[in-house]
Amino acid sequence: MANPPPHVFVLAGEVSGDNLGARLMAAVERRTGGGVRFSGIGGPAMSARGLDSLFPMDDLALVGLAEVVPHLPRLVRRLRETVAAVARLRPSVVVTIDSPGFSLRVAERVRRLGVPTVQYVAPQIWAWNPERGGRLASQVDRVLALLPFEPEFFSRFGVACAFVGHPVVESGLDGGDGPAFRRRHGIDGRGPVVAVMPGSRTTEVRRLLPTFGRAMERLRDSHPGLVVVVPTVAATAAAVADAARRWSCRAVLVDDAGEKADAFAASDAALAKSGTSTLELALAGVPMAVAYRVGAVTALLARRLMSVDNAALVNLLAGREVVPEFLQEDCRPDRLAGELGRLLDDEATRSRQRAGLAEAVAALGAGTPAPSERAAAAVLDAVAGTRSPDA
Repeated sequence: MANPPPHVFVLAGEVSGDNLGARLMAAVERRTGGGVRFSGIGGPAMSARGLDSLFPMDDLALVGLAEVVPHLPRLVRRLRETVAAVARLRPSVVVTIDSPGFSLRVAERVRRLGVPTVQYVAPQIWAWNPERGGRLASQVDRVLALLPFEPEFFSRFGVACAFVGHPVVESGLDGGDGPAFRRRHGIDGRGPVVAVMPGSRTTEVRRLLPTFGRAMERLRDSHPGLVVVVPTVAATAAAVADAARRWSCRAVLVDDAGEKADAFAASDAALAKSGTSTLELALAGVPMAVAYRVGAVTALLARRLMSVDNAALVNLLAGREVVPEFLQEDCRPDRLAGELGRLLDDEATRSRQRAGLAEAVAALGAGTPAPSERAAAAVLDAVAGTRSPDA
């Protein structure tokens, strides 16, 4: 009797993980000729590939201690529901994507059931709490890393970790048509355009967008004709639109992936929250200022635990400060507007930053096979109980 097709349980907890999961699902389908079954938790991108999510992914999209604590009962309930579903379905493998606060708790419990576990996106404990590396080896069977320096770090703790490359390199965000975007939206071909990226979580948008908006209003005073472009996701589009309506400068909201690439190509500079968005902008070669702010309690803990000098991924990859970072009390409208003004006005500053961004992107695993293909190979190897040479 032929072996049954593999059953892959995939869990994503936020928008970036949903996109990563969708690419992974597509790559696994290609490698199996469609002979695969999926279940799990995901958002719109994974649903578009046929996933019937166990519950809304938005239930897990929280960040920061102060934000998580009020929702702990719901998170505990969702944790139990997820583990119970795995126990009932008995999949061939469980792939948890990012969101380590939830994902690793699921993986640890699932592993006791004898189901292979793969954590896709290594938890950034190298930045916050290196001592936790030893525990990770008991939580998951394999880790698929997006950053090239992560396997060496995790190998110290006996964690099976492979670098599969960062999905941003296959996003197509470096192939946009800037002049076409400006024409479609009636933007002067020489007028200043700034991309604003406040994050994909509701909590981030609520905390950062008012400050980002005030920074844009200050920037407009010194740069007449400024147009602000804001890529949005479904979960935050309404909140972003509501905020942008009150700005004194013109804002163009973008909710399509192809349009996002064109928007980046049309942008002279960007203001981005620290995270994957900085890598997307780096791929497109958009000079940027990076900002982030969390609640006071979370910030206090972060300062005690943080073991790296930079927060922006592009700076970590380059090993130096390529883009300026404005964190916590430095995340102020005047400082952000001042830095963006310098980027808009000084071609030499933009050129230096673009060179550093290219250096960071080069470390992300561009080439063949694509990151999603390497990740798919590693997941199917976990099903078979083997390890491929690439992952």
